[in-house]
Amino acid sequence: MLRLENFTKRYLTGDLAVNNVTLEIPTGQVVALIGPSGAGKSTLIRCINRLVEPTSGAAILDDINLTVLGSSALRKARRHMGMIFQEYALVERLSVMENVLSGRLGYVGFWRSWFRKFPQSDIDEAFRLMERVGIADMADKRADALSGGQRQRVGIARALIQNPKLLLVDEPTASLDPKTARQIMRLITELCAERGLAAIVNIHDVALAQMYVERVIGLRTGEVVFDGPPEDLTPEVLTDIYGEEDWEATIEEVEENGEEIAEAVA
Repeated sequence: MLRLENFTKRYLTGDLAVNNVTLEIPTGQVVALIGPSGAGKSTLIRCINRLVEPTSGAAILDDINLTVLGSSALRKARRHMGMIFQEYALVERLSVMENVLSGRLGYVGFWRSWFRKFPQSDIDEAFRLMERVGIADMADKRADALSGGQRQRVGIARALIQNPKLLLVDEPTASLDPKTARQIMRLITELCAERGLAAIVNIHDVALAQMYVERVIGLRTGEVVFDGPPEDLTPEVLTDIYGEEDWEATIEEVEENGEEIAEAVA
């Protein structure tokens, strides 16, 4: 379980990016984080694993308060938090296999990682994960030869090989076409269900969030203004989060796409 208690990030400029956020995300739950640009979504995710340092409050993963850990303890704690990035964060000149195995760097010693001498068990797991995410035939391809959807699948496999307790997912579909975006969201939610993983997915596409997650958290100017199931995202709630828009059209799109997905699964 992840607990955030009065979690806050204020920059030196005085700007309040995350404002006193308190919430719980139980094991196995996938949560979509929505809100306008500048609402604090990416900052919130990055404060949890301390890629950005929070100003105050606590982020507690199971019984470990991440916000008070020293550098050595934080490195160990980060093993349990897989991060999936919008821009993939792959090493372009390395192969798919090498990029996936980089998710084990927190577990192997310095010299082993320097010479890329990973245990056979890690290599076997990398092959298994590449098979699961649909890139088994690309192990030897360089990352810069992949499409956007393929790169995101590498990023997912790299995060999962850490054997995390929590996935932090920052705009996984922003650079993808609509079909690939659906495939990636479906893959993330399926993998979380298979592994009992909690996940926070920062996503701009409200319709996509409503189709694939069981809980939505809406941020506005760093504050939680909505926390509930996707079916409760009424036009009034969406207006409160984003401002005036024709939200009825978005809801109709979700209903139509939901029926299409249900038929495809059946």
